[in-house]
Amino acid sequence: MSEPINSAALETRAAELVDLARKAGADQADAVVVRGRSRSVSVRLGKVEGTESSESDDFSLRVFVGRRVASVSANPGFDLRMLAERAVAMAKASPEDPYAALADEARLARTIADLDLFDPTEVPTEALSEAALEAEAAALAVPGVTNSSGAGASAGMGGLVLVTSHGFSGAYMGTRFGRSVSAIAGEGTRMERDYDYDSTLFFADLRASAEIGRLAGERAAGRINPRQVDTQKNVTVVFDPRVARGFASHIASAINGAAVARKTTFLKDSMDKPVMKAGIRVTDTPQIRRGPSSRPFDGEGIAGEPLTVVEDGVLRHWLLSTSTARELGLETNGRGVRGGPSVNPSSTNFALEPGEMSRDELIKGVGTGFYVTELIGHGLNMLTGEYSRGASGFWIENGEITYPVSEVTIASNLKQMFMAVTLADDIDRSFGTAAPTLAIEGMTLAGK
Repeated sequence: MSEPINSAALETRAAELVDLARKAGADQADAVVVRGRSRSVSVRLGKVEGTESSESDDFSLRVFVGRRVASVSANPGFDLRMLAERAVAMAKASPEDPYAALADEARLARTIADLDLFDPTEVPTEALSEAALEAEAAALAVPGVTNSSGAGASAGMGGLVLVTSHGFSGAYMGTRFGRSVSAIAGEGTRMERDYDYDSTLFFADLRASAEIGRLAGERAAGRINPRQVDTQKNVTVVFDPRVARGFASHIASAINGAAVARKTTFLKDSMDKPVMKAGIRVTDTPQIRRGPSSRPFDGEGIAGEPLTVVEDGVLRHWLLSTSTARELGLETNGRGVRGGPSVNPSSTNFALEPGEMSRDELIKGVGTGFYVTELIGHGLNMLTGEYSRGASGFWIENGEITYPVSEVTIASNLKQMFMAVTLADDIDRSFGTAAPTLAIEGMTLAGK
């Protein structure tokens, strides 16, 4: 990408907006600019199918009049005074919200940490096309691969400008580069699909296009001629890291403070209780240098501290923004993110920390089971924890991965799944949600 766009002008405009809101009658206010720049190329069967480019600076103003709050959004070029007056008028007509407020002034970040999130590398559109074409060609060269679902490459940057009426002003930017390919193996009704991708903050850290394509092709070819297996209970299911990251995201959702406040999570009454096996740790760390989801401050101006949200299997923290913390009688831990005008809690660099055995040792210890490489559908109820997903992967016999399996369903309840996890040591921290290969005992498998 080019050099970071100077945010000073946007900070000045946001500060003017906050000042005008105060003059219009707001007791407090904050203004946010969410920045985005991106370019992407998609290809299929050796031809460029599309190129996309986008730029945006989306402004949001939030105002407080007593216990009443309102938010408005606008694109660049809007009239500052008109927007501020509109927001205040909306707040005066809104019902009271006892929990909405700016973050405690004493908690605001006083310095903006440099987390090395921006790569100035400029990647021309032609280079994106070449990378996508190379990845697809490598996939098509794998024996057994018969077609392509397409490949892509992208480069972008995004960030946040935040100004509040009680003294915070800051901005940060980060970059993101990506490559992906999806390959098809087999013929007719026996075709199988698989994929590979990579996404990094720094261009030099991307895996080679040829490697991504080769791995996607090998994965697809390895799934040819799948079998079905008999319906059975008490199956040990092993989640490939690609799938395990989704399992870790269920943990993050279950401990989200907004879900706790709404009572829509099955862990709502589990604080300071065992929710996973003894010895298991789950962490959330906002300020990892070059971390994929790092940020120097959250959407309310707070520099969040590292949290061990699950320690030795015991739940120790919710993910909290200011409003959800107030509703729960707690203090924010700096996990607020801006979703347009609103602020909601979310994870940062979230990790289901690894165990001590290797992936091969874990699979060998399973003996007989099911190794999942892909999940289908959204059969998850966060209120009850009920879990049911279509799945494909490979059967494990005598501690070895053997033949491919498809058209099965795995089911259990997340409460039991959380308590039945065994972790390998092969965590990949290049994703915002990270988890190693993991095994879950006692699941039900519905097959033929």
